Amino acid sequence: MKIVVFHGSPRRGNTYLATTIFMDEMKKLSDDVGFTEFFLPKDLPVFCTGCTLCMGGKQCPNTQYITPIVDAVLGADALIFATPHYGACDMTGGMKNLIDHLDFLVLNVSPRAEMFGKKAFILTTGAGTAAAAKIIKKFVTHTGTNRVHSLGLRLFTAKWEKMPAARQEKLEKKLRRSAVKFYKAKTGRPGIGSMMYFYMSRFVVKRFIGEGKYPYEYWKENGYFNKRPF
Repeated sequence: MKIVVFHGSPRRGNTYLATTIFMDEMKKLSDDVGFTEFFLPKDLPVFCTGCTLCMGGKQCPNTQYITPIVDAVLGADALIFATPHYGACDMTGGMKNLIDHLDFLVLNVSPRAEMFGKKAFILTTGAGTAAAAKIIKKFVTHTGTNRVHSLGLRLFTAKWEKMPAARQEKLEKKLRRSAVKFYKAKTGRPGIGSMMYFYMSRFVVKRFIGEGKYPYEYWKENGYFNKRPF
């Protein structure tokens, strides 16, 4: 199983430790588990400028950073997004920048058949963990990814080792159980929401975009007006 991991913070703190525990448990389950890790913002140090070139089927000006990421995502069996919550209980800026750069993969622009056979896991840490996971999940499901799981750990501490030993053990058990469940999770047809989004997008692109324009030509080239990528 090829898994791409996005670390949303450059700090090797609570989120990194929790992600490492999760990854280590998955490695124990099978010798075929392998990880490709990206650390944000180091591996994507430039912001999306909103130029919309990717929305027009053209090359991103930050292609030197984004191409290795896209290639890894499309070739993976599973994705892991790990981020602490920052500010108003949201993801880090590095994680948001990643999503901005990958927005062209959503179903109403240029859907990729490779995305429909994947599963994803969102791991968040902090006092308010649900909001960040919710936003990331919305993006991931809009790419057609079949199954999206999440786990939010409310830590209320800046240092994992400062927690009582019993609390650390409890959280580690939760992480390991989640890792086993995610490893065993099956992928299949996308949910009804993703399928409806695809059909709605196909109608809009065919009816209102028109020939000679992107993404109409992308959909036509891939035969998505007559077939579905899942």
